[in-house]
Amino acid sequence: MKIEYHETTNDLQTRINIHNQFGARDIDAWMLEILPLQKGMHILDVGCGAGKQCFSFYDHLGGEATILGGDVNQELLAQARQTAEKTNRKVKFFELNFNKAFPVESEQFDLVSCCFAIYYAENIPFTIEQMHRVLKPGGRLFTTGPMPTNKQVFYDIIREATGKPIPPMPGSSRYSTEIYSAIEKLFSKVETYIFENPLTFESVEPFLAYTRASLSEDRKLWNSLFQTKEEFEAIMKQIEQVAKARIERNGKLIMTKVVGGFIATK
Repeated sequence: MKIEYHETTNDLQTRINIHNQFGARDIDAWMLEILPLQKGMHILDVGCGAGKQCFSFYDHLGGEATILGGDVNQELLAQARQTAEKTNRKVKFFELNFNKAFPVESEQFDLVSCCFAIYYAENIPFTIEQMHRVLKPGGRLFTTGPMPTNKQVFYDIIREATGKPIPPMPGSSRYSTEIYSAIEKLFSKVETYIFENPLTFESVEPFLAYTRASLSEDRKLWNSLFQTKEEFEAIMKQIEQVAKARIERNGKLIMTKVVGGFIATK
């Protein structure tokens, strides 16, 4: 299944900043808690974006690990390399399209991670097979993605504002079903962890910034709601009215992120 999707650096960073500022929990700390990270590991982060997860692993292990990040987005890879150079973190980044065979030899890594990206793969079994192939025997695959109940308030507001059904989201519609099943078929054991992070908005502006970054025309997932910039802006005004009314009525708006983490052992 081909998914028309393109993430931009600004959209991604906007959402990360809002999670950090308005969320009650730190997802990076949660990942480090549940992952069996050890110094000396060889780690591959697939769909690494601007390197956020790679740098989190690197810092946690005090730089005593070989970490490689791969992504298809050249803009995000350039930002990751720039950050690595500026902060003197010895993390390498390379072009990796997870819809094609990984340009990596088999049984090279102790850990393969793919955080908030795997559900954009065109052929889930193929991508997971590639991850399985490059892991050492006993190595682990770690993936994260939205569960079906993820940020229900966000979707409720959009539905109320537009009067239209929400298009299927690649993450929440695929992650706990199609993706979990494909992982379970290949790996000897799969463990599931759940992370919930309520984001509390007492004014409408940060919620609108998050919504704009999520619905941005660059993401190409919302074409059933708008086709032009003018239609996009009209919908944003409708969303603002509904969100404002909820905040005025309740004093705040709470949007809970519900994330699943799968740790699979080869």
